[in-house]
Amino acid sequence: MKKLWQIFYNVIIIPFLFSIISFGGLFNPKIRRGIAGRKRIFENLILDAAVLDKTKKLIWFHSSSLGEFEQAKPIIEELKRDKRINILVTFFSPSGYENSRKYPYADLVCYLPFDTKFNAERFIAIVRPSLAVFMRYDIWPNHIWALKKAGIPIYLVDATMKSNSPRMFPVIKNFHRSLYKNITRILTVSEADANRFKEFGCTDEQLLSVGDTRFDRVYQRSSGAKEHKLIKDDLLKGKKVLVAGSTWELDEEVILPAFSKLAKYDKNVILIIAPHEPTIIHLEKIEHEFAGSLKTIRFSFLNNYNGERVIIVDSIGILLTLYTYADAAFIGGSFKQSIHNVLEAAVYGIPVLFGPKIENSQESQHLLKLGGGILIRNKKEAYRQFRTIFSNDELRKAKGKIASNYVKENLGATKKILLEINKVI
Repeated sequence: MKKLWQIFYNVIIIPFLFSIISFGGLFNPKIRRGIAGRKRIFENLILDAAVLDKTKKLIWFHSSSLGEFEQAKPIIEELKRDKRINILVTFFSPSGYENSRKYPYADLVCYLPFDTKFNAERFIAIVRPSLAVFMRYDIWPNHIWALKKAGIPIYLVDATMKSNSPRMFPVIKNFHRSLYKNITRILTVSEADANRFKEFGCTDEQLLSVGDTRFDRVYQRSSGAKEHKLIKDDLLKGKKVLVAGSTWELDEEVILPAFSKLAKYDKNVILIIAPHEPTIIHLEKIEHEFAGSLKTIRFSFLNNYNGERVIIVDSIGILLTLYTYADAAFIGGSFKQSIHNVLEAAVYGIPVLFGPKIENSQESQHLLKLGGGILIRNKKEAYRQFRTIFSNDELRKAKGKIASNYVKENLGATKKILLEINKVI
């Protein structure tokens, strides 16, 4: 059966995927960057690998994109502190690669080659990893088969399996059943995920529920975030701050009118909004939304602050620090398609509000059940929840404490994963 799936994948699926990528590159600049970035991947890799200390073992970490790589960082950084090893980091997407090329704990950073049989075998022959670690879900069949053939242990870490995952569909499920047999260890974020992997024939020897390194990562990052002092202390003194992070237009259509109404009744509330894509057009649209009702100022002009009620963040990479100033947070993506990381706000002990699109996030669902998260479905609910949270200090602090405790109670996945990695290196 494995041989049949290999033939099917390489004869049918790979040409189909390659044609989609090639066609998509004609219209999508992100895809074009990914294609261009792989043109000399092997030549550059040979040169870069040649200067590595060959007395050290090499561990390969692969992530689809930047978000998944954040989950790998606590593991990598602990390994580099405790072991004499080389670290190779690969990405599928340009966003991950371009933002991580100078990551100080990696000895090599590159794209994952397109998943042909030839590319996979050549890649592994060049880098010769002692262990391959795939983060969350981004596993590529030819690379998995090549690793298995070479006798290299394969770990799938922070693994999840939703009950409605497309991987559960009949034909696709049979394919993944064959693929997962090649993976040495599957370290899941929960027992429920481990049980769903068992539906693919995964064994108890393969599976272990260890938790999610995202909790460790946000806790680690929050410790240093408070020292950055992005906003002067006196600017927000006596104010109640709502930080809306990684918002899309569908989020803003709900929360901006609700905040405008709230601001009429509560003169001490301030909104700091960080759009997911702070393009000039997007920033101007937010400014236009408040024209005639509330004064706005862009974050880069805060030195000229003069009592504006809305601060619009016109840069990226500072959201986690901005949550340190929040009394409550709204997490974007929750009215669009899938919510962004709620833990980045919850770690600071503040209530976390979000829209209804939370199917992709177990953390949002757990926060909601515990009472540290608040679900809003429309403008009316958004205004009511904003008004309640900012008028009731005791309730706000209680919900914030629930959110903070949720993060603290789920720390420790990194140590458990390191114990498993140490068994093979």
